[in-house]
Amino acid sequence: MNLHNPLTDLPAANQLPTPAPAEAPGTPAQQAFREAVAQVEGLRQRLRELRQEQAEARRRYWQQVGPAAETVVRARQALFPPLEEALLLGYFSRLEEQQITALIVGNAHSLQNRFGEDAAEVLRKYAPRRRAADDDEPAVTAAEPAAAAEPLDPTLPPHEQAAQAAQAARARRKTKQQKAEEATAQAARDQEQQLLSNTKTLYRQLARAHHPDLVQDETTQQHRTQLMQRITEAYETNDLYTLLQLLSETAPTSAADDTVLIRYTQALQQQQQELKQQLNELKYGENGFSGSTGKKREQEIRQLKRHLRAEAEYLLHVTQLVQEPADLRQLLRELAAEGHVTV
Repeated sequence: MNLHNPLTDLPAANQLPTPAPAEAPGTPAQQAFREAVAQVEGLRQRLRELRQEQAEARRRYWQQVGPAAETVVRARQALFPPLEEALLLGYFSRLEEQQITALIVGNAHSLQNRFGEDAAEVLRKYAPRRRAADDDEPAVTAAEPAAAAEPLDPTLPPHEQAAQAAQAARARRKTKQQKAEEATAQAARDQEQQLLSNTKTLYRQLARAHHPDLVQDETTQQHRTQLMQRITEAYETNDLYTLLQLLSETAPTSAADDTVLIRYTQALQQQQQELKQQLNELKYGENGFSGSTGKKREQEIRQLKRHLRAEAEYLLHVTQLVQEPADLRQLLRELAAEGHVTV
């Protein structure tokens, strides 16, 4: 008979496995700082991935749509010579000449706004002059065709360059109050960025806390020597985020250093908002390619290609009509009857 004796059969308490002590969570400032570093790095990684995804989607999209768009561009450009010649014939009335001029200007705006083509010369020649103080319309004028415009990204497709130009034009029409608010916000961002970009301050803070000469124990010295090598390499390469991560991993415990961590945390939280805004602009902005994917995107591309082919055929028909003054006059009448000033 086997009897169970709990005193002899059970292992002693000192023989039982004990769980490893959990890492000390640190002060609230240290926890918030570590979390801010991790969130910023996660957003930066997501932003890099999204840009790569959209670059690939844009490449496929433009491969499919580009040829049809180029056909429309060539067809619209072919309208200018016969229309300009028609203005020199003396055949049309003053009202009809105004209609032809409006047709030329509308065609130029379509090329510029939809396809990103340079139509500044045509607009300078035929667009009505505007007062210098009239900035309600982002149209190109003779005085400053693109003086305040930021350079467009040449890697974008034409229609996306046009959207970028339109966005810049809207930005130039902001009120004084909006500009003042943006200037204040920009000053705050600059201050935060200056704090984040000061790697020398981070380096000195880490060096004071982890220099191997500050300890006597040989094992600790070796550990600190390796750590200082990482700190020095990050500083020499201006690697801000490695320094921040090292600071978050080895955050100090004094209240004075907690104050510094709070400042870095605030700067990182501001950067989180900016990164989230960039992500939203990439996803849902005018140049975003994340609104639809897969079959829906393919359907949109097929529909757009059909529209572009139909537009190219119509423009070819119009180009044939404008060769003859009588046919052009009839076209002007039809456009006026339908309430259109351009094609």
